[in-house]
Amino acid sequence: MDVVKSPLWALELATGAKSFRDNPILGSRRLNEMGLHLQRIRLAERMGDWRRSRLEHLLPEARRAEYATQGFLRYDSLLSEPELAQLREEVETTRFDAYDMRQGNAVTRFIPLSPEVLRPLPVLRRLVRGQTFQNSLRYLASSDADPLVYLHVVMTDPAKGQADPQTLFHSDTFHATAKCWFFLYDVPMEEGPFTYVPGSHRLTEGRLEWERQQSLEAATAANRLHARGSFRISGEDLSHHGFERPVAFDVPGNTLVVADTHGFHARGRSTRASVRVGIYGSLRRNPFSPIAGLDPFDLPGLRGRQAQLFLTQQALTARLKGRRPAQPYVGKVLIRGPSPL
Repeated sequence: MDVVKSPLWALELATGAKSFRDNPILGSRRLNEMGLHLQRIRLAERMGDWRRSRLEHLLPEARRAEYATQGFLRYDSLLSEPELAQLREEVETTRFDAYDMRQGNAVTRFIPLSPEVLRPLPVLRRLVRGQTFQNSLRYLASSDADPLVYLHVVMTDPAKGQADPQTLFHSDTFHATAKCWFFLYDVPMEEGPFTYVPGSHRLTEGRLEWERQQSLEAATAANRLHARGSFRISGEDLSHHGFERPVAFDVPGNTLVVADTHGFHARGRSTRASVRVGIYGSLRRNPFSPIAGLDPFDLPGLRGRQAQLFLTQQALTARLKGRRPAQPYVGKVLIRGPSPL
């Protein structure tokens, strides 16, 4: 073990660090046999519940109960028909600065929605700054903080390349974290809808036993994403450990889905070429913090800028390492414009 780096690896135990491959302490089989990983995830769940109890004002009781049971929320017909029509026009006729990421046969386009981008787009601005979008993300993530928000386009062609790795059921990380998708258009089953395992966001006995098994071998796992803490799970293991049957969100346009992606989820497998357009939000903070709010990124001047700051930082880091960014800038494009990747 690297003596110089050991203190940094130890400090990461108190953060959201999750990579078993990159941190020998997190990935230690001996320490995980003694319960290191299980203690982290148990403490993270307790702290998340504590913070969420301070955020009950964000959602009505029925929605809080829905999340507690299922791990996700679904809002149908969120906008009026005139609002939806105007939103589609705003999104389809504007050229945006875009960043594309290829994974297997899918290209995901991310368009950060800074205040400057939103200013001339009133319906889009009201949606992403509105209470339903914001409060649902904040409550599920157990953090009263400003989320990353993008226009989000998934371009899939099952005839090209290997399978998209996001089609394997997985957990994003070891603690509660929230993502949402507002679908502008209908999502049929043939186009691989978002799929979620109800109740899998909680640490049942089955989940704890499965997590313990993974922690012993994750550091040397062949799957790179699994080794870095985004655990993949097979359909057989879902059944064996007592999880419910997955629910597919083949939903009409104008539907918002918000999910705790500590629970198991996947992008469904597309059976035909498709382009899915949505508005995407993501929120993740230190799972061990006792404080639900006080987010500096939620202050005037910084609010709404995280997505652009994240992509800028990612590009700078890649340049310093002489690598290509995972999400390279592809220019100012129409939302459905072809990707160069």
